[in-house]
Amino acid sequence: MIPYGCQDINQADIDAVVEVLRSDFLTQGPVVPRFEQLVATQVNCKHAIATTSATSALHTACLALELGLGDILWTVSNTFVASANCALYCGAQIDFVDIDELTWNISITKLKEKLIHAKKNDSLPKVLVPVHFAGQPSIQEELWELAQEFGFRVLEDAAHAIGASRNGEPVGSCRWSDITVFSFHPVKIITTGEGGMLLTNDENLARRMAQLRSHGITHDKAMFTQPSRGPWDYEQQMLGYNYRMTDMQAALGISQLERLDSFIERRTTLARQYDQALCELPIELPTVLPENRSAWHLYVIRVNTTIHRRVFEGLRQQGIGVNLHYMPVHLQPYYRALGFTKGQCPEAEAHGESAITLPLFPTLTDQNQDQVVNILSQEIANA
Repeated sequence: MIPYGCQDINQADIDAVVEVLRSDFLTQGPVVPRFEQLVATQVNCKHAIATTSATSALHTACLALELGLGDILWTVSNTFVASANCALYCGAQIDFVDIDELTWNISITKLKEKLIHAKKNDSLPKVLVPVHFAGQPSIQEELWELAQEFGFRVLEDAAHAIGASRNGEPVGSCRWSDITVFSFHPVKIITTGEGGMLLTNDENLARRMAQLRSHGITHDKAMFTQPSRGPWDYEQQMLGYNYRMTDMQAALGISQLERLDSFIERRTTLARQYDQALCELPIELPTVLPENRSAWHLYVIRVNTTIHRRVFEGLRQQGIGVNLHYMPVHLQPYYRALGFTKGQCPEAEAHGESAITLPLFPTLTDQNQDQVVNILSQEIANA
C-alpha cells in the first residue's frame, strides 16, 4: 500500500532524540525553548509556544482570546473537526463559512455576505479560524481588513502550512492574524510525533498561552498577585491544562526543521509532476494562486460525483492509499445534532462528495508516483 502521507525519519532525527534520552531532562528542559525560538525565527514571528498537538494549540488560542459562553467562532466546514471543536471546548457557539470554488479555502465573498448579515442581527463572530487547506494560504490580508472592520480576532489554522507563504510573507508571521497554529503530526510537513505550535506577535497573548498550556501556573515572580513565600513559590492564576511538548519531541522537531526547505521542494516537485501527468484526465486539479507558495501537505483532486466512490475504492483495492479531505464538519452526526443541515455550505459539501487525496510525501518515489497516475487513469477510464 502506498499511503497518502508518511513521515521521513533519518538517522539525524534518531540521534537527536537519543541525545535527549541520555540527558538530564526528558521534559521541561532546554530543548523545547530552543525549538520554539527556531520556529519563530523561521517564520519571522516574535513568540512561539509549543504544545502537545495542533488541537490543544487551537484550544489554548481560543482561551487566550477569551472565547467563551455567549461568543461565536466561525470557521470552514472543509477541515478536520478540531477547527470547530475548539470553540465548543470553550463553551462558545460555532458556525461555518463556505469555501471558495477555486482554492477550496474560505470564500472571501461569502464571508463578507455573512458578516454583513450577522452585523444586522448582532451575531458577529468573536473569532474567525481560516484554514490553509492542503498547505495553500488563505487570502489573509483581506481577512485582516474584514477583522478590523467587523471587530473579530483572526486565528490561522495553518496545520497544513508551515513553509508556505503569501506574497513572500511566511505563514506563521502573524502579519495578518492574532495567532497562528501549526501541526507536527507525522503526515504533516515536519513532525514531532504529535505536537503543535502557537505563534503570535502579541506579548500578552504569548504569556497567557504559555501559562494556559502549563496548568495556568506561572513561576515568574514579577507576575505574582501576592508576595512570594520563597524561591520555590509559584502561582496558579487561571484554569490551564497540561499541553506541554516534551524535549524528546522538540529534539525531533529541531532536526526535522533543518530539512523543511528540502521537504517543501520535493513536495512541490511531486505536485507539479501530478499536474503534468493528470492534466488530460476529466478531473479537477488543485489551483494555487500565483501570489501563494503552497507547502503541499496534500494533493487533492476532484472527480465527478457519479464515479467518486468507484474510483476511490478501486484505487484502494489496487494498493493506493487515497483518503478524503474532508467530510464536511457540519454534516458530522455530532454537528447535525446541534442543528446544522445539508445545504448550508454547498461548495464544501460538493467538495466532500468529489475529493480524493492522492499520495504525496517527500519519500514518494517517481516510480511510485507513476504507479498512482497509471492506476488512477485506469480507474477513471473503467468507471
